[in-house]
Amino acid sequence: MGPRTNIVTRSLATALFTLALNGCEVGQNYARPKVAEPGAFKSQPATRPAQPIQSDWWRLYDDPQLDQLVAMANESNQTIQQSIARLDQARALARVAASYLTPTITADPSYTRTRTSANRPSVITGQPIGKQTTFNDWQVPFDLNYEIDVWGRLRRSTEASYAQAAASAADLGVMRLTIATDVATLYYAIRGLDAQEQILQQTVNAYVEQVRLVSAQLKNGLVGPIDLYQAQAQLEATQAQLRDVQRARADDEHALSTLCGRPAPVFSVAANPLLEAAPPDVPVGLPAQLLSRRPDVAEAEQNIVSFNAQVGVATAEFYPTFTLTGRAGFESVNFEHILDWKSSTAAIGPSISVPIFEGGRLENNLAAVRAQYRQAVAAYVNQVLTAYGDVEDALTDLHYLTDQVDRMKAAVDSSKDYVRTARIQYKQGLVTYLIVIDAERTLLTNQLTLSQDINSQMAASIRLIKALGGGWDPNSAKSMQGSH
Repeated sequence: MGPRTNIVTRSLATALFTLALNGCEVGQNYARPKVAEPGAFKSQPATRPAQPIQSDWWRLYDDPQLDQLVAMANESNQTIQQSIARLDQARALARVAASYLTPTITADPSYTRTRTSANRPSVITGQPIGKQTTFNDWQVPFDLNYEIDVWGRLRRSTEASYAQAAASAADLGVMRLTIATDVATLYYAIRGLDAQEQILQQTVNAYVEQVRLVSAQLKNGLVGPIDLYQAQAQLEATQAQLRDVQRARADDEHALSTLCGRPAPVFSVAANPLLEAAPPDVPVGLPAQLLSRRPDVAEAEQNIVSFNAQVGVATAEFYPTFTLTGRAGFESVNFEHILDWKSSTAAIGPSISVPIFEGGRLENNLAAVRAQYRQAVAAYVNQVLTAYGDVEDALTDLHYLTDQVDRMKAAVDSSKDYVRTARIQYKQGLVTYLIVIDAERTLLTNQLTLSQDINSQMAASIRLIKALGGGWDPNSAKSMQGSH
């Protein structure tokens, strides 16, 4: 290889490398779709942004048992483990896509021992040579293959893969937030059922005593058998309610064990009646903050980024593909001279592939990817609208349930007065036993309703935290884009 050839080869390689670095990227750069951004939530207007919720938001409830359950779920929940594995997979695939931006170099050493035919024709005379030849061929070549990314096809593909990894990171945030809020909701549901069980058990104990008293009165001829039948029927019905509450608590405990990644037969939650609601004060802030706080919105946006880049990949398929291939190494008939400079070989050259006829494949592939992009945009806009609705629903529920709990407390107090007055008048013979039963049923119904409303108030508080994105850190998804 002469000096002039070396100069030409180096110039060609330099030109192609410069072209690869300065090549354009077909397709549009990503721009966030425009969505409506209301100035404030109508259920709780705010005039300024609020600080993000702390990452361990469940500690706002100041309940050590809840802290323990959420920590257990974060560590052992299998749905979270699946999301972690999907994130690891997406990150690995993103690095695979990025690897195509670099040259591929392989070593393909080989050894061949060849014996030629004595009857092979001479390249000069065409007559048989009449002599066999045996020789060795030792080769140690290094092959290079590099696609010069002139149109940005590989860069767009890498961009799409890193966006998918960012979407997987946001999906992990969705799973963690969903599991944590489900654990908290089930935990307070169990505590609410504990409160109902306590109310019903106390009521059953009181009804048992009433049946005993009415039975004694019947023996003494003070009352008729109807009063006893009414007292017994009321007792049996309340005992049935108690068993139903105990069944519901067991079912919720089983569901909570699955969320915490524990076998149901060895999992239990200690009884702790929820008698008062103490939801934490959560600053809502402005609707525009939801676009960066909610992991499901971030996931939907990263899907748009990915499909936008894939449109660029599909567009680049219409353009020529430039490839640089080369080979360098050593070849010798004697192994002892394989690394001599005279045994060195080298070859380098570019190639180009121009699409001419594809039967409409390229056009239809581009149309399909563009349709996927439009789907992703629609899904993102819908997710933003859903986020606004979730916050409004949670705020509305929390406000009305707070007022509802206060009114039910007043109703329970009035019901206790009703029971006390009815019992006094029954002993004085002023009313029938039906009045006492009605008063006791009213008190029990109002007590159970109050307990359910307290649980609903706590659940609405948890839904509000979830609607606001919980303690998700948006930088966990942005880190993948930063590394790209």
